[in-house]
Amino acid sequence: MSNKVPKRPARKKRNYRQEYDRYQSNPEQIKRRTARNAARRQMERAGKVRKGDGKDVAHRNGNPKDNKRSNLIVQTKRQNRSYPRTRTAGKRNARS
Repeated sequence: MSNKVPKRPARKKRNYRQEYDRYQSNPEQIKRRTARNAARRQMERAGKVRKGDGKDVAHRNGNPKDNKRSNLIVQTKRQNRSYPRTRTAGKRNARS
């Protein structure tokens, strides 16, 4: 009787560059990125943020395509890039 642990099958190596390129070139992601950039420009014109100030323009409802002024807020990068979690570690706002 052998006590050998069976070997795992070899995994195919991931091409992270290709995954990134495919994600960024997805038409839906292009639209979302364009809307986020437009929100930033809108807040710059309003004088709420400046280039290099370390602030992010956040969308209250988590939808980057909703650029109503009432939906936009200025937050630090740290606040905007960490999400409030539920007890089971899911995001509170699933759309963001």
